Amino acid sequence: MSSKEQSLKAKTFHHLHQQASTFVLPNAWDVISAKMFEECGFKAIGTTSAGIAASLGYLDGQSIPLNKMVETIENIAKSVSVPVSADIEAGYGHTVEEVLETVKAVAAAGAIGINLEDGTGDPNRPIVDMSSHVEKIAAIKELSESRNMPLFINARTDLYWLNAGDSSTRLQEAVQRAKAYQNAGADCIFIPGLTDRKIIKRIREEISCPINLLVDSEMPSLSELSEIGIERLSCGSSPFRATLTYLRSISEEIVNRQTFHQMTNGDVLSYRRLTEFIQ
Repeated sequence: MSSKEQSLKAKTFHHLHQQASTFVLPNAWDVISAKMFEECGFKAIGTTSAGIAASLGYLDGQSIPLNKMVETIENIAKSVSVPVSADIEAGYGHTVEEVLETVKAVAAAGAIGINLEDGTGDPNRPIVDMSSHVEKIAAIKELSESRNMPLFINARTDLYWLNAGDSSTRLQEAVQRAKAYQNAGADCIFIPGLTDRKIIKRIREEISCPINLLVDSEMPSLSELSEIGIERLSCGSSPFRATLTYLRSISEEIVNRQTFHQMTNGDVLSYRRLTEFIQ
């Protein structure tokens, strides 16, 4: 992808966060899922670290080798014409230098945005020190500007996702982290696990930059999120898990009923249509 094309995609992605209504970002795990999302009309696509890892036989949480993750991101980015934002978890490194190498790799792979989370994967210390995450965000921002490499930084805090810390002070800490991440250069704040309308409204009042939430059965409707002023709603690994659920249903029908209706009915994508996706 040329630098001009990457720059245009980055501008498009930024614009999606400046609309009057909440936009939904689907998360792909391979080329065909990305192409299906594009075909259905989504204006941008994210990747799901959990979906990519599981599809290749790895657990989520940076268990997959970085080169395999980058290769999948590159395949996805090359397969669609819409902007692609990459989930790089905690950056696949402990030091700022290691995280920057990851960012360079995914940008070279064609991603115009990243998610960077502050979860550690350590139950004894589930959230990284705020100063450490701020340092990484600032370094990524500096790298992006110094290399004229457009990159949308979606800074994720896992306080609600992990139910970390004291529930009575969680909102206060989330706002504190969000403001610090924004000041360090984040373009958007991602708060997965947050579904409470009152808290969503409170955070919206406190934070001036775009806010990203994660789909959930308890999540307010898109129209309500738009009224509150939430810019983006990510799908995460839900589409991947829903696909696996359907595969299990097909398998159970074959094993238990000795029939094949679910995978041969008229609604199933035809072989010819599948080949058209790949071409």
